[in-house]
Amino acid sequence: MERDFSGGESRSFRVPPGRRPGGWRARENVDVYAYIRHVLRGFSIVTLCALLIPATVFVVIVGGFIFLPLPANLPEPKLTPISQATRVYDVNGEEIAVIQKYDRNIPVAREDLPLILKQALISSEDRNFYTHEGVDVRGSLRALWADVRNRGVSQGGSTLTQQYVKNVYTNKERSLQRKIREAILASQLDRQTEKDEILHRYLSNVFFGGGAYGIGAAAETYFRKPVSQLTASESAVLVGLIPAPSSWAPRENPVANEFRRKLVLNQMLGERYLTPEQHAAEIARPLWLEGQGDPPGPVTLVYNDQKATSKYPYYTDYVEKYLEAKYGEDAVATRGLRVQTALDPELQSSAQSTVTKALVGTRAPLNMALVAVEPPTGYVRAMVGGRDFQNYQVNLALGGCPERVDRRAQSPVKVQVEPSCWGEPPVRGGGTGRQPGSAFKPFVLATAYAQGVQPTKVYSAPPVYYPPGCRAQKCTINNYEGEAFGSSNLKEATVHSINTVYAPLQRDVGFVQTAEMAKKLGVTSAFYSQQIHQTSGNYALGVIEVSPLDMAAAFGVFANRGLRQPATPIVKVIDVQGTVLEDNTNRQPTRVIDEAVADNVTDALGAVVERGTGTNGRLDRPAAGKTGTTEDYHDAWFVGYTPTLSTSVWMGYSDGVRTINYRGNTRIAGGSVPTQTWGSFMRLALKDVPITEFSQPAPIKKPEANVLLNVNPAAPAAITVRSQRDPATTPAGDYDRTGSATPSVAAPPTSAPPVIAVPAPVAPQATPTTSPSRR
Repeated sequence: MERDFSGGESRSFRVPPGRRPGGWRARENVDVYAYIRHVLRGFSIVTLCALLIPATVFVVIVGGFIFLPLPANLPEPKLTPISQATRVYDVNGEEIAVIQKYDRNIPVAREDLPLILKQALISSEDRNFYTHEGVDVRGSLRALWADVRNRGVSQGGSTLTQQYVKNVYTNKERSLQRKIREAILASQLDRQTEKDEILHRYLSNVFFGGGAYGIGAAAETYFRKPVSQLTASESAVLVGLIPAPSSWAPRENPVANEFRRKLVLNQMLGERYLTPEQHAAEIARPLWLEGQGDPPGPVTLVYNDQKATSKYPYYTDYVEKYLEAKYGEDAVATRGLRVQTALDPELQSSAQSTVTKALVGTRAPLNMALVAVEPPTGYVRAMVGGRDFQNYQVNLALGGCPERVDRRAQSPVKVQVEPSCWGEPPVRGGGTGRQPGSAFKPFVLATAYAQGVQPTKVYSAPPVYYPPGCRAQKCTINNYEGEAFGSSNLKEATVHSINTVYAPLQRDVGFVQTAEMAKKLGVTSAFYSQQIHQTSGNYALGVIEVSPLDMAAAFGVFANRGLRQPATPIVKVIDVQGTVLEDNTNRQPTRVIDEAVADNVTDALGAVVERGTGTNGRLDRPAAGKTGTTEDYHDAWFVGYTPTLSTSVWMGYSDGVRTINYRGNTRIAGGSVPTQTWGSFMRLALKDVPITEFSQPAPIKKPEANVLLNVNPAAPAAITVRSQRDPATTPAGDYDRTGSATPSVAAPPTSAPPVIAVPAPVAPQATPTTSPSRR
């Protein structure tokens, strides 16, 4: 045996007889490991050459096309498709709206582009625009390295010339092949075209959101002025939209857009396009939306979208936002969709007249929202999101998921608070909603019942509750006007809305569990975090923000005995070729809570209407609901239902920061005006609908046999008949103090409405089917 260089023993072999010794084979004994390393080294060199030589040839060829002045012809630009309007129909097949966006080709002359706009664009998107030759090598290498690290196309790095090429010559697929072709075409375009002409072409084609293609349409839709009159701040607003028009839209996301506006202005200062004095003056012009009231000083005023006039503006606004969230703004603007909605024109007219009557003698920004949802189908039959859509164009019936803007990023990234929204993203509008107050208590009650807690469980009901470990003033839970009830079971605590019972109940059933229950029932904004007063129990009293749409839909699950149909304004959507994109005529419900849980919640909420804080909502038929009033009387609610219709009513100021002043009364609680408004609407809506009783609640079972999740039955369970009337007694409650009772009005029966199939492209024809709502 021989020793190797490390001193260890190694195996050896002899040169086979007859082979002529030479070179390293001349040794009698050869190290086998050294031999293997030699073979592998040779194999690596051959492989590397096999890879590098074609790659080198490829780089040389591509580099030649990009950097050498080779003669080349650009392909014909893609033709811009003709924009086709989206047409919207009600449940009867009557056209109620035409969604027509701005034309793609509002012409802008090259000399009309202001210098400040071009400087804003270059500062934000391509600061080396005037020095590179269509391709920024350093930026491209940086983007390529990011793609390699992330094993995919993850970063931009495109110049303005490349972005223009992508829009008019290539597709938008994120692939290496497309980027190489894009770079070649960009370099050819740069050699053949003046820089300012490229800028002009780019700005004439890029999408700015709001249906605006090109800078001419963008200046008109957002600022109602020609391009030549754009200021530095307005230019920053528009340029800031380019990377993500939907995420940073000034009307829908003003906070994010304001961040982008300041970012672009800072970049202009960095490139010395603005002096420090000019920069300070433009920064001091904050984004201001039309309808916010009188501006405090110099602002960057963004006008409301000049939507086509509709007889039902809040509902059609909801439909438009729904379609854009699901199919994209470009599809709504250009694909000629035909949209069959669930809008019942009679219910919508009743909702609008009821809200208008309730707001007589008041002034903006005091507002009211009303949403009516059909529990067995999830169809939104009526929606009113405020007092005057044409002047304010804010739909307060809608909400969204709670979000924050990550200001540490180079661009304002919206981060959704966990847990995430139920299913598809919600239709946004009017912020993230309003605090529901005690209208949130049914979700706590449902959580308790789902855990096997009985309606007869008794809690102490003192005037003040001190959460364990916290006796500070900020932690105390008080009943309305300091009322004391001695002790109370859960049903009576719901009837009288006793805060000092619900606070300890919330702690017993769990904060996270309650949030999950609310989300499961359809409250898209429901979440829980340590910052939401975990020690005080305020979560049960409705501190998270919710939307009237979500509240009506969630209470509808109780009406539907635990079966959930997500709220939707859509019956059917087809495109101009007749392809069905969405059909909700035969949706199957999902069981999210057991029948016994839903029926026992309904039993308690029925007593709220009969003899509790909701007596102003008494009807001539069984009804259930819950009042809600927030601290300092900022928000007042009533959410209630019958087996066939669930309706929510919210009242408050659209700015959300002041006590309601209703005709001189500053103590407006949920049991007063909102409950009266709810009762007035429901009497009109149900006047021809047969009276249907709620089901008798079965006993609450143990948890293991109680909660059935993700079950899709073939059809909703039948509703049995039973009277749920309790004798009326004197109302009492927490913040949900009632006024005088409203007299009942008889309601004769009627037949169910049809569901209409919408053909394309002509107006739809009615095809009757059954539905448990009125016509």
